[in-house]
Amino acid sequence: MKPSCAATPVAVFLSGGGRSLQNLIDYQQQGQLDGIDFRLALSSSSKVRGVEVARKAGIETNVVPKSAYPDPDDYTEAMFAPCRLNDIELVVMAGFLKHVRIPQDYSGKVINIHPSLLPSFGGAGMYGNRVHQAALDRGVQFSGCTVHYVDNDYDNGPIILQHCCKVNTDDTAESLAARVFELECKALPEALLKCVTALK
Repeated sequence: MKPSCAATPVAVFLSGGGRSLQNLIDYQQQGQLDGIDFRLALSSSSKVRGVEVARKAGIETNVVPKSAYPDPDDYTEAMFAPCRLNDIELVVMAGFLKHVRIPQDYSGKVINIHPSLLPSFGGAGMYGNRVHQAALDRGVQFSGCTVHYVDNDYDNGPIILQHCCKVNTDDTAESLAARVFELECKALPEALLKCVTALK
């Protein structure tokens, strides 16, 4: 389904397999993300499947390796300059594992999804199965995912929404990750629509 002319231009930042991006594309093709134009994808690596997912969907794709920009301000500019050129109004971090500063003109316009109930099990180095193993090691009875606005600290910023699931006594990091990802697949499109509505 092609976005309408009045659709909100959205960019997706990614670092991996593009599962979250593919999920958003699937939602859009099912007519559940009307009013959103996935106009741009920026990947931290050219070797990840997420790049292929974006290109297959006809989304303009840029690769911006952080190693090419050792200065944090230069890296910020490399990530957000294409967003400005494409009139991007909202940025979605969907499995984006690099730390980038948020420029003033995009403050309150960048969202991220994290596989835990923040503020628990967030911060530098907390990604993927590390998050789920930490939750299991702590003995929590519930886990889930959080969509939040991004600021300049890891996994910080105002929470937009959270989805929750029970942690089973026989869970492994892998089994918990799979169940939390099912929640993520619902939470991110829901949060995206909520944020786009708030921009209007």
